[in-house]
Amino acid sequence: MSTPGRSTPPSSPASKPSPLGTALATIRDRDYLLDRAGVIFKVIGDVHPGTHFLGYVKYYPDPRGDRVLFDRTYRQNSVVSKAFGLLADRPECYIYSPTVGCVITGVPREDIVTHYSCRQTLAALHQDPGLLTTTPVGEDLLAIIDWVVAAGAEDVIGVTGSFLVGACNARSDIDLVCYGPRGYDAAQALFAERTLIRPYQGETLTRLYVRRAKYMVGGSFDALMRQEARKLQGLTAGAGAHINCEPLRDDGDKTFAGLTAKEVGAISVLARITDHSEGLVTPALYRIEVDTVTESTVDEPSVFARRITHLRSYLGAYTGAFRTGDAVYVSGRLVHIQGPDAHSGFGIELTPWSAAESFLANLTR
Repeated sequence: MSTPGRSTPPSSPASKPSPLGTALATIRDRDYLLDRAGVIFKVIGDVHPGTHFLGYVKYYPDPRGDRVLFDRTYRQNSVVSKAFGLLADRPECYIYSPTVGCVITGVPREDIVTHYSCRQTLAALHQDPGLLTTTPVGEDLLAIIDWVVAAGAEDVIGVTGSFLVGACNARSDIDLVCYGPRGYDAAQALFAERTLIRPYQGETLTRLYVRRAKYMVGGSFDALMRQEARKLQGLTAGAGAHINCEPLRDDGDKTFAGLTAKEVGAISVLARITDHSEGLVTPALYRIEVDTVTESTVDEPSVFARRITHLRSYLGAYTGAFRTGDAVYVSGRLVHIQGPDAHSGFGIELTPWSAAESFLANLTR
């Protein structure tokens, strides 16, 4: 059987350039990339091969969509593994990542047309508020951006999600990112500002539970709300829209540089968090100690259990969700991680690039 050749996506440059996009030397986690086929990828992680930027399809041309970009109808995708099907005609977008330890998706570097930077978009929206549609959600975001700039935190907080590429509408959530310890501190102060953001409490907790439980199955209401309360999220004071901020690693963070992961199988365990200090940012890295193996695809799982020391998550849902001493139920990929430092060893990995099953981590009490 001959090897399939590299497909050539049709060239479809934007009919009118976006004032939010630019060409920057540094592409960071959660930035967006527009390729020459008109597909917008969401960047995942900060360790990329020389040929691609890893990520998944976030927006793609589709007449069934409800967003308009570049005078075309676009559809939003929120399921990472769905990108495999969306890119079925473009096998060059499938790539093995030694860092993650599996085949994932990404955009070839030569196909990139526009880079949308979370940081630059926040600055652009502040300089030209007219870029936002005149909706209550947009007005809330502008007030939040004004606060960020007044606090001197515009270099450590950015705007992602639909507002990043101008695909927002009246139903849009507000998605922010923050970078490193200073960004995390600034974001905590922002989410404590009650004139801008209200916490989920009372009747609104049910709204949050419904929002999360559809993909974080298996946890009780009380346990799920307890781990959700640790995250940077809430409701905007004006429109009551959901707002969240995902803490990302600092610029130049080399935690995962040089690491390789090899999948051994799948495993489900009850474990205890022994150190959460690197779990407050994405990708999250928790130190754990396994108490009980509940299910496994490998023989003699107890042999591995004694040697599992890490829980690593590329799923932002688990960033900041756990604290030292927590008892958690974890179901994920059993991997062996090799690297130049103490992060080597066996671990459990939660990755969104799985079409076969959903990986999870829930508080047990």
